[in-house]
Amino acid sequence: MDLKELNRNYWEGRADGYSEVNKEELAGVQREKWSRFLREEILSHFPERNPDELSILDIGAGPGFLSIILAEQGFVVTAADGSENMLSQARVNAGELAKKIRFEKADAENLPFENESFDVILSRNLTWNLPHPKRAYESWKKALKPGGIFLVFDANWYHYLIDDEKLKAYEADRTAVKEEGLEDYNIGENFNIMEEIAEKLPMTEKIRPAWDKKVLYGMGATSVETYENIGRRLYSKKELVNYKATPLFMVKAVMK
Repeated sequence: MDLKELNRNYWEGRADGYSEVNKEELAGVQREKWSRFLREEILSHFPERNPDELSILDIGAGPGFLSIILAEQGFVVTAADGSENMLSQARVNAGELAKKIRFEKADAENLPFENESFDVILSRNLTWNLPHPKRAYESWKKALKPGGIFLVFDANWYHYLIDDEKLKAYEADRTAVKEEGLEDYNIGENFNIMEEIAEKLPMTEKIRPAWDKKVLYGMGATSVETYENIGRRLYSKKELVNYKATPLFMVKAVMK
């Protein structure tokens, strides 16, 4: 079984548990934080257009968190994921909003959409998990309209597997979570399997978002902005404690 298939099987099995995390986000402070932030980022780039005039691809949509909060603001949303189980969870989580979201099974490294289909392509916690992340960015660029934007949210996940200092910080997070009586998002069934997969993934050893910035400029981006710890604006307290050693970053790229 190749790496991509191992990955897909893992996430098919994680769909139920990951959906519970998305439900927690939808019921918590994250819903308002992410909604407000994404609206501002997107509409500031398209000041003359309304949400219902903007087509957005949420690639690696998982159980649907970002797709749901964008659809409820009136954006034209396509939720795409390589896992059928994830998409099934997303449909359920969306409720009535599912009627306003297009759900598509899609390989993030080889999108099935026509060229120049979307104004915005966004992803959250996806690119670290791809066997060929540069190939994915190239595919996304084809699907993006000229002048459109990428919004990529990710972190240097599993870098602790190859960096002793990162490992110490990661372990300190586990201690802090326990001391504060919080749920630990990094302990659970089959988490060791993802560590085994992550050891083989190219992004585990890259330093990001510097890698993304270099690659996107090499692909012809007209501007690439990076934000090293955007989680301070978007995370709940529980997330900030869980992921202190692995802060969420954002890459915003304008593609010609």
